[in-house]
Amino acid sequence: MRLNLLSRAKINLSLDVAGVRADGYHEISSVMQSLALSDLITLETSPTDITLRVTGERVVTGGDNLAMRAARLLAAETGCRRGVDIILHKKIPVAAGLGGGSANAAAVLWGLNLLWESGLDTQCLSRLGASLGTDVPFCLVGGTSLATGRGDELTQLPPLPELGVLLLKQPYAVSTQAVYSAFDSLRDARRPSAREMAAALARRDRQGALRHCGNALESVTFGKHPELAVLKDELTEAGALCASMSGSGPTLFGLFETAAEAAAAAQFFKNRRFSCILTTTAATGVSIQQDYLT
Repeated sequence: MRLNLLSRAKINLSLDVAGVRADGYHEISSVMQSLALSDLITLETSPTDITLRVTGERVVTGGDNLAMRAARLLAAETGCRRGVDIILHKKIPVAAGLGGGSANAAAVLWGLNLLWESGLDTQCLSRLGASLGTDVPFCLVGGTSLATGRGDELTQLPPLPELGVLLLKQPYAVSTQAVYSAFDSLRDARRPSAREMAAALARRDRQGALRHCGNALESVTFGKHPELAVLKDELTEAGALCASMSGSGPTLFGLFETAAEAAAAAQFFKNRRFSCILTTTAATGVSIQQDYLT
């Protein structure tokens, strides 16, 4: 049996970071949003082995890849002795704050639960996913959610209408661990309120919600890469409803009323030393691209 899945990227519309928890993770509150930008994952059952082949963007392969780890975790959890051949066509940029690896893990958990007929519910899949990465539970359900705790405690919110999204992907990466560590030593950082954004979205006040767009980690990442602060301002000048950084960076995003407006804004950033990626918001996380093939 074979299954084709789309695993969607995410952005943090609003991200606030509090102190370090007893388990070593940071306490966060974030409004997370799925994007149409996605990787394609093909799962095909095999007698015993779990294998992975990757095309497109270069990522770590083998046992350290989150898709492979997700498959092995589900097999261990359920005692399943069946195998799977995983083909990952990578389009989501790597180390960009867009949750690509977490999205892949979510898709593999979700898809193999069907193919192996494991019968696990979403709550159980989320628990397994959280052990792989804090963004995996959100990537399983997708849409628009308030994420609290480590980022794995989700409150589903009314979905945003389809909006155009322009991503500015820098040619370098930043260390998530280093950004969070530096944030802990800051005495003064801008603290957007993800909870207020969530409350506005819950009452379907989009304009009020977008006033709370922001990312507390910008204080660190922009300090090391001041050009990002300039680009954020340029996104607003280009007509973005709001602009911010996703995750620990370095990717910036701008939201626009339509995909056409996002495409027009992209012309403003032509011939720069970074990538412009056009996409839209999405109402789901993992989805089937094509029904079962025999």
